[in-house]
Amino acid sequence: MKRKIVALLTGLILTAGVFTGCGVKEEAEAPIESETIETPAGGEEVNEEHTMYPLTIEDSFGTAVVLEKKPERIVSVAPSITETIFALNAEEYLVGRTDYCDYPLETADVESIGSLKEPNIEKIVELEADLVIASTHFSEEVYEKLSDLDIQVIVLNPNDSFEGVFGVIEALGEITDESTTAEQLIEGMKASILEVTEKVKGLEAPSVYYVVGYGEFGDYTAGGDTFISEMIGMANGRNIADDVEGWSYSIEKIVEHDPDLLIVSEHYDAKSGVMEANGYKDLRAVKEGNVFEIDNNLIDRQGPRLAEGFSALARLIHPDAFK
Repeated sequence: MKRKIVALLTGLILTAGVFTGCGVKEEAEAPIESETIETPAGGEEVNEEHTMYPLTIEDSFGTAVVLEKKPERIVSVAPSITETIFALNAEEYLVGRTDYCDYPLETADVESIGSLKEPNIEKIVELEADLVIASTHFSEEVYEKLSDLDIQVIVLNPNDSFEGVFGVIEALGEITDESTTAEQLIEGMKASILEVTEKVKGLEAPSVYYVVGYGEFGDYTAGGDTFISEMIGMANGRNIADDVEGWSYSIEKIVEHDPDLLIVSEHYDAKSGVMEANGYKDLRAVKEGNVFEIDNNLIDRQGPRLAEGFSALARLIHPDAFK
């Protein structure tokens, strides 16, 4: 059981943000061309935006990356990037992804280039990638090795926030020439988030502890500077771990705060493990049956499903608001 929880912790740490403080910024030199097309059914005309190349994007290393033409062979080195490429209907350009990229199911048809921290550079070369797109947990060493091989690399880090996620989606929309789709995706996410926040507005905020890892390897959660803590607050909950930064916590603090509810992954048999663990089993939330499961991939990955994850989180914190 303890080893399974470590797998959960590893998955979240891989999304936690090695390059915190770096941002995504699109340069003004990349104009967008609009084209009006008629729908097949002869209905209303829609404006289709197309990226004009060369396109310049300042990535999360502060590097101005110039794309002379639309990339046709993309390797993704992050689950959130892979999910976004599929959400933008640009998967035809995706030739490589990591072992952790498992959504949607169609990712299984894309060749793996290994892990996030140590991708197989030889495999990337073999795939003839003309662009590698990375996010969190991508090392500068790998960045430099790929650059030395004249393989273009863009690191797009959402910086532990919803706004950062929107910025990454917008940038990927330009890179893949799917700006209109990206805009629609962002608008849909924002509308969903607004609908949920309106439902929980003004309700009494229960105290919440989000379990990332526990047991002999330590206790881990989402500290006050993380995007998951931001989501708990947006869902009108009080994150008991907002008194620390990062992901490490202690059982002593958990017992001291004695949260109203615990939220755990629905994977790895985490719920039963937590409810039987020393320290946790004596918490009021465990005794009163307020331990709830969530698909942690919906909230751990800062991608297009984050609004869905936010809704799922809010429903656990305030179930009566959604009846």
